[in-house]
Amino acid sequence: MERLKDKVAVVTGAGSGIGRAAAELMSREGARVVVADYDTAAAAESAALIEKAGGLALPVTVDVTDESSIADMIAGTVREFGALNVLCNHVGGTDPRTDLDLLRMDMEEFHRAVARNVTSTLLGARHAIPHMIRAGGGSVINTASVAALVGDVLQTSYGAVKAAVVSITKSIAVQYGPQNVRCNAVAPGAVMTPALENNLPAGVIESLKKGNALPCLGAPEDIGHAMVFLASDESRYLTGQLLVVDGGMTMQSSAAPGRRAQLPA
Repeated sequence: MERLKDKVAVVTGAGSGIGRAAAELMSREGARVVVADYDTAAAAESAALIEKAGGLALPVTVDVTDESSIADMIAGTVREFGALNVLCNHVGGTDPRTDLDLLRMDMEEFHRAVARNVTSTLLGARHAIPHMIRAGGGSVINTASVAALVGDVLQTSYGAVKAAVVSITKSIAVQYGPQNVRCNAVAPGAVMTPALENNLPAGVIESLKKGNALPCLGAPEDIGHAMVFLASDESRYLTGQLLVVDGGMTMQSSAAPGRRAQLPA
């Protein structure tokens, strides 16, 4: 299939995990893809994987907390491919070692989380949207999180900044809908990325699995497919929405896992 034929897409955080999966899937659907990451080698590796599969990719090193770096990324995309149709603002995250409860959280980490998640989302869209308008429209896809929807005992900063991403998404959708620019967000649940596997103990990962309605955790490709849908014309009448892709984590009663265990075999 070529659901993204003739489209040019920029994916930040494309050096690994969900970002890499999204870039590969967009390429498979016909897009020319800029794979952007702070890690130059990781971006190059993602681009090489796409080109090995027959796609066209441009690796770019970007610091999404630096406006000039974002501006260069967008300008370079248009210079190389002539247009910009899709922006996937995927870079984000926080440091789980210092993003704790309110009284113990590191305020410096809070400010870093704002820069990585909120400022980067604003600046990416700010520089991309004028090119989308010139192209007749486009799609901005922001990565939020289920952390924006529920409270937690830790990661206070992460929940706050991802809630801000959801709000920004709605504002962009309203402001630029008349120019045929759509903006939606994806809220992943627990996904087996290298970051999750490297930062969480096995016991915590198992508890996350039990918290899902489905009997597994997500794979990066599960989120990537949702992003492809939002990038494609199949979602042309969808804007300002938060697409929750979490295996049923946030819609399931907290009592459900225990009650399920009581059911007869």
